[in-house]
Amino acid sequence: MTQLATPLDELNLNRADLFEQGQAHDVFRYLREHQPVHWNREGKRNVGFWNITKYEDVMFISRNPELFISSKDIGSAYPKDESEFDPETDDRGKHLIKMDPPRHVRVRRLVNKGFTPRAVNALEPHIREITNHILDDIEHKERTDFVLDVASQLPLAVICEMMGVPRKDWPYMFQLTNKVLGAADSEYQTDVPDEIRGTPEGAQETARQGMREMRQYFAAQLADRKGERKDDLLSLLVDSEDKGETLTDDEILWFAFLLIVAGNETTRNAISGGLHVLSEHPEQRKKLQDDMSLLPSAVEEILRWVSPVMHMARVATDDVEIRGTRIKKGERVVMWYPSVNRDEDIFADPYTFNITRDPNDHLAFGIGEHFCLGAGFARLELKVMFEELFRRFPDIQVDGEPERLRSNFIGGVKHLPVKLR
Repeated sequence: MTQLATPLDELNLNRADLFEQGQAHDVFRYLREHQPVHWNREGKRNVGFWNITKYEDVMFISRNPELFISSKDIGSAYPKDESEFDPETDDRGKHLIKMDPPRHVRVRRLVNKGFTPRAVNALEPHIREITNHILDDIEHKERTDFVLDVASQLPLAVICEMMGVPRKDWPYMFQLTNKVLGAADSEYQTDVPDEIRGTPEGAQETARQGMREMRQYFAAQLADRKGERKDDLLSLLVDSEDKGETLTDDEILWFAFLLIVAGNETTRNAISGGLHVLSEHPEQRKKLQDDMSLLPSAVEEILRWVSPVMHMARVATDDVEIRGTRIKKGERVVMWYPSVNRDEDIFADPYTFNITRDPNDHLAFGIGEHFCLGAGFARLELKVMFEELFRRFPDIQVDGEPERLRSNFIGGVKHLPVKLR
């Protein structure tokens, strides 16, 4: 039976160090066994919330968007004092993952054209070309940082090209993405005073800086597209129309922000996490490299195992009961995807990494109304990357410990040293 070092009533899953140190799965396993709907105590600055750790409960919440809304923010750390929200960067209810029906349905319909299966499949040759250019750049090396030089480069290039971001600005987008999603990590708190670096205040200011700069950047890009359309997604959004409805400038700007942040960070962590877990399970890696037709199912197992987005929060609009526990109107529920993706009631031998797992109904991309719009691109990028990586560097090996991101939101690896030959 799983043991827990911290008393249950003192457990706090807002502690990013639990995830940085790789201790979260022990906590999730204990909660699934003993208290799958668990009240997470409030902090000095943040409200308390319900930890939801079982698969079926996350399915119930996700499939009832009127009862559990997203517009009150999707993170676990919600401030007690709402005055902490900066009007300029307060994105509650303003982009897809923080919208509720019916507005969510309208906006998703308007932006969906660039993410259909046909649109995804049409880009495969170009994604393969980008991948090989990235691998060309490390061809002469013996060792490299797989995250910085490989895993981060593919999704960044794909989403930036789709959005029409000039190549010279790609490193800037990478920097801003790290600021927004890695704000709690002191490595990315480069532009805050030393006295608040590494603190919640430093994290808050870092995230705000990243959001402000990205909004300003895309405001200029949007003004440019309004003057002259280009062959890119930003121009498509400007012209998007359905049954007489169009997107407002604010909706376009927030969607551009979401695409760059989500389309970059999560896929890079799936790629880097995928290489790491394959290296930890050499028999599974050999099975894959001996038969690359297994790659589609291997990609699904990587996604289940890594769970790049670790949680989403919702707020109850009415009193509701889950597993005999009463959740009151206005209380937050936090759905933990790494936990549900190893739920013993759903997955046989959930702590075994098995690239031929079938069925594999993981929730790495969520489910229901807010199922990840870019899931098709993420799967394709993972598939192409591992096809080309193992073709060109069949003996690539992890050559040191991964350095994990300090975050309870993104299951990230910041640095992964590898030996290429």
